[in-house]
Amino acid sequence: MEIIQGKTTVAEASRSFDLTPSEVEEWVDEAKRGMENALRAKPMGIREQYEKQIKDLQEAYGEVMLELRARKKLQSLLGEDDK
Repeated sequence: MEIIQGKTTVAEASRSFDLTPSEVEEWVDEAKRGMENALRAKPMGIREQYEKQIKDLQEAYGEVMLELRARKKLQSLLGEDDK
């Protein structure tokens, strides 16, 4: 809560609780999503939240895979070795 309130930083909290900054950031993001959901007129249930998160991650994964395939194809066309 202190991070959200601006009383401390992610770095300070991660040191205080012996956590990685990415772990603390995940918790902050989850807390913000929960607060946003609570303020909606029709809050989503936990299941719907996770389903939306999974869908978003699947879309991001698909985009990254397309980019990777395009890069490999370009390397192949340019005759570059995989490094």
